[in-house]
Amino acid sequence: MLAGIAASDRKILLVGGSLLLLMLAASVILAPPGEQFNSPVPSTYSAQSGGAKAAYLLLSELHYLVRRWESSPTELDANPPNALLILAEPFQPPSEKEKKALASFVKRGGHLLFTGAMIRAFFPDASVSNNPPDPAWETFSPSMPNRLAKGAQHVTIQPQAYWGKFSSSQLALYGDIDRAGVVSWRVGDGEILWWAGATPLTNAGITKDDNLAFFLNALKNRSPERAYEIYWDEYFHGQRSSLWSYVAKTSLVWGLLQLGVIALALLFTFSRRSGPIYVPAEVSRLSPLEYVETLGGLYERAGAASSAVAISYQRFRSLLTRQLGLPSSTPGQEVGQAAEERLGWKEAGIAQLLQRAAEASRVEKLPRREALDLVQKLEQHATKLTARPSIRKEKS
Repeated sequence: MLAGIAASDRKILLVGGSLLLLMLAASVILAPPGEQFNSPVPSTYSAQSGGAKAAYLLLSELHYLVRRWESSPTELDANPPNALLILAEPFQPPSEKEKKALASFVKRGGHLLFTGAMIRAFFPDASVSNNPPDPAWETFSPSMPNRLAKGAQHVTIQPQAYWGKFSSSQLALYGDIDRAGVVSWRVGDGEILWWAGATPLTNAGITKDDNLAFFLNALKNRSPERAYEIYWDEYFHGQRSSLWSYVAKTSLVWGLLQLGVIALALLFTFSRRSGPIYVPAEVSRLSPLEYVETLGGLYERAGAASSAVAISYQRFRSLLTRQLGLPSSTPGQEVGQAAEERLGWKEAGIAQLLQRAAEASRVEKLPRREALDLVQKLEQHATKLTARPSIRKEKS
């Protein structure tokens, strides 16, 4: 016959099961929704309308030197004269160290294609309009002849922002001065090409009007001898090259946490059953301390403080008369005077103490503080008498 589960083990199983159910529910609630793949982020991994997978695959088929960049900008080449970095509507802000790395990349001759309204987060000197544009798709025309306009007289963009104030190093290539949709910005030896939106490189927008020709024109190096080495950023889209950054986006972390809790529960259960057994020490009910506590509790509940004083008084008087060899019927005043003279307790005030104790023992409701003071003094003097040899033995 199987033995029943102990109450303590049943409690542990209930607690562990409750925690497991709680973590399972939390993993379901906190799991990323399935609709996240329909996000408008122009990622090269996304085949949705707002993604940029088609543009990336097209560049690969056209033999462009293109690859995804999933590392921090701090790892970019320090001397990048033929490097082009594409930041297509990044949504994660850079750190200060990453800002400096991007600025250094451009100043040393690197080229940067940036789309969207977050350019000020990456380059504080940039200026975008504070007025949000109409989210509808808008067609831009070249404001002047430029290298991007070859075969691209009409570009369709869904603008996220318009450029703000222009400096001497910034030039509007598409749109007018108040609604510029494409801006060229010289920074050091390099260049930043800004688009108001990523539409010309998205899956849904690359075929609109002259968007494809405009996109390919933006990737041509001014020096025809060498093509750009294109780095398409996915780092600021949340893609990280480390293993932990990938694992952190899955439910594996919750699974490991649940396995850890189960392992701890098993270890705790095993240690309880396999560890040494200690029998708790039982305090004897005949212990003097228990007797004292019980007796004190009785006196407290009965309010018999005077009775406690009377007991200590009678005990001390009995010890004192026996020590002095006096009859038990000797008045307390005489006993006290004899103790002061014959025992050398003149400064102890024994006579006065005996008189106070005798009077307190007859009071019906004696204050506890006064009773405690009298009992302590009587017991202290009684202790001295028990340690002192009797006078009769000394004389004999």
